[in-house]
Amino acid sequence: MSASSRPANRLGEETSPYLLQHAFNPVDWYPWGTEALARARSEDRPILLSVGYSACHWCHVMERESFENDAIANLMNSLFVNIKVDREERPDLDRIYQLAHQLLTRRPGGWPLTAFLTPIDHAPLFVGTYFPAEPHHGMPGFGDLLQQVAQHYTNNRSQMGDHAKAIRQALQQTEPGYQHSTEPADTITLETAARQLEDEFDAVHGGFGKAPKFPHPTHLSLLLRLAWSQKSAQGSACQMTIKTLGAMASGGLWDHVTGGFYRYAVDDQWRIPHFEKMLYDNAQLLPIF
Repeated sequence: MSASSRPANRLGEETSPYLLQHAFNPVDWYPWGTEALARARSEDRPILLSVGYSACHWCHVMERESFENDAIANLMNSLFVNIKVDREERPDLDRIYQLAHQLLTRRPGGWPLTAFLTPIDHAPLFVGTYFPAEPHHGMPGFGDLLQQVAQHYTNNRSQMGDHAKAIRQALQQTEPGYQHSTEPADTITLETAARQLEDEFDAVHGGFGKAPKFPHPTHLSLLLRLAWSQKSAQGSACQMTIKTLGAMASGGLWDHVTGGFYRYAVDDQWRIPHFEKMLYDNAQLLPIF
């Protein structure tokens, strides 16, 4: 059935441009809310949470390849309660599961964010970003992944409570200042965040984590703030910032023809950009430089 002749799903009643883009998918989408969460609990069915926004390129690619694919949609509908979230409407949910992605994969997240959650605690079973419909470049096909996650949940159902508890504890420990301390809260926040960033820092090429590499202007702004509070240009906070800014400006992330920075580099060395520019990245990078 073509999208034009298919009746709208539950997203057809939403106001978000992003959710409305998915209103005619064959997927039985829910918006985040009590109806979807209650169904997941009552049917003991894991949740497939997909987070994106209307201008996201890879969100559109995944929709075209998977969410408009009847065979994949049938798997999604039979195995999961499927929830679509617009990150611009629910930045709180996006933040939680982006943090979970970072925690579980040790890599930065992005959009579309694809998270499989337990039905009661909403703890992540598996988190990723874009997945192709078929296996490609070492990535699993989305249809295969759906079946593997559903099977994992079924086989380990009795352990899901302990899993959710462990995830909650790990997330709490990523929040600066979770331990008692006599230091000012701002100092704890800055120093804890800087230690986490230092663990992810690429001392050879600058930046944080491995490919794909994003500019992360908020990371750099935080490090500059810490360097200023320490009154030191030689400390690790300042040196990480200088190394990263220099690598970004001299490599392919910077558009040497028309100016501005692309959204991210697909390699570790900042040579090959993803050819899309985001205003919010460039607006934040300008004062940092």
